[in-house]
Amino acid sequence: MQEKHYLKIRYAAILSSIGMIFMLSGGVMMTPLLILFSNPEEVSNAWAFCLPAGYLALLGIVLRRFKPSSDITLSVQEGGVIVLISWVTVILFSAWPFVSISGLPYSRAVFESMSGWTTTGLSVVDVSVSGPMVLLWRSIIQLAGGAGLAIIMMSAITGPTGVGISSAEGRSDQLVPHVRQSARLVLIIYTCYAAAGSLAYWAAGMSFFDAVNHSFAAVSTGGFSTRPESIGYWNSAVVEAVTLTLMVLGNLSFVTAWFLWRGKLGLVVKNGEVRLQAFLIPLSAAAAFLFTCQALYPQLGKSLRVAVFETVSALTTTGFSTVGYGNWNSFGICLMICLMLIGGGTCSTAGGIKQFRIYLLYKLLLWDLGRYFMPRTTVVERHIWEGSRRVFVDDARVRQVAVFVFLYLAIYGLGVMVLCACGYSLSNSLFEFASSLGTVGLSVGVTTVGMPDIALWAEILAMFLGRFEFIVLIVSLIKLGKDARLMTSRLGGKHGRI
Repeated sequence: MQEKHYLKIRYAAILSSIGMIFMLSGGVMMTPLLILFSNPEEVSNAWAFCLPAGYLALLGIVLRRFKPSSDITLSVQEGGVIVLISWVTVILFSAWPFVSISGLPYSRAVFESMSGWTTTGLSVVDVSVSGPMVLLWRSIIQLAGGAGLAIIMMSAITGPTGVGISSAEGRSDQLVPHVRQSARLVLIIYTCYAAAGSLAYWAAGMSFFDAVNHSFAAVSTGGFSTRPESIGYWNSAVVEAVTLTLMVLGNLSFVTAWFLWRGKLGLVVKNGEVRLQAFLIPLSAAAAFLFTCQALYPQLGKSLRVAVFETVSALTTTGFSTVGYGNWNSFGICLMICLMLIGGGTCSTAGGIKQFRIYLLYKLLLWDLGRYFMPRTTVVERHIWEGSRRVFVDDARVRQVAVFVFLYLAIYGLGVMVLCACGYSLSNSLFEFASSLGTVGLSVGVTTVGMPDIALWAEILAMFLGRFEFIVLIVSLIKLGKDARLMTSRLGGKHGRI
């Protein structure tokens, strides 16, 4: 009976936190209505946002009433339960406008919604015929998804609840000790990036509407575009330079971005992810230029621009593109797949295995090789810089990284086999599923509105898992099942005694 009472209190706190997310998400769903000031002819589409936003907010108000009388510290697993339930529900509600306005089947609308909230950028919407309200909605959900519903919620909630939630989202690092203040600083940085990006795009020659949409998609490393040709539509070195800057900034961990804002360049340079990125970008761009782009694009300037832009877009998991990949050779495709699997910075808007884990594995390789040239009695300090802290690497940390990478690659392999079973070539399946699981958004043509349902749902699941620390989510799903079984067994036992 005590255990049941304990679970009741814990889940009251969980439902209350979910309610807050629903209320805030309902407010986010109303933001596309701002387009009515410049496009009043879109007023007929307003109900496609007002109805789901109202239902979501109402559901949030009901759940918020479960709030316990005192603050409760939630575990990482309980934070995972909040993330799991809230994100799935918000994504399902966010699909409504794509059904109502764009006329997509609900499964395709869920795909578009999932792609937006997870900042993937793969799309089944025909942007050439979509109205400005739908296009703005796609960009807004990427901006909100990049910041994270958990970050948005933590900025509004006091108490220790937010720690477990941010950990479940893969953002365990904080800028300052207080969770709420840390979340607000992240939102300030993120908002400034988006505003500065919008102005820069506008100055580079985009319309104001295109500038806002692409800025939202770039800083969130999302990649949705208002044009079928993506950034390639403008064929402008200035537009590409602005995009590259925003992609790199969005790829940085929020902690590293905070140090950059405060002018602590020494701490930024010490960061292993920054060092790895500074090595990978010029190396991969040079390789793409020499072995792929140089032969495809005869003009030196064009081939250099393509090599740099596409490799940065893949590594930061943004998914903007300036060219198609139909004529790229196997080396270029393989290079892009590797970059998409590596992914961006930890605790950033980017996806993938994450650069920190790759850097740690690289350091482990060097340390193990170095042992062969040292006396057996030598004691070696194994440490790396994480933010402003020198962190010593123990076996538990190594095991954690190894398990994550193994699980990530196992899911990747299974997904590739699913796409192959649907009739796609091995090369295309490797590329497309790396893009889905890494939340990148680059495509070789597999992702279309007419793709098989099995392939569609495989990519939906991949985008969801790739957006989060999926080990935590899997554990949270198991916890949900065990708690539900415990509650039902208790109830069954009680009725049996009666």
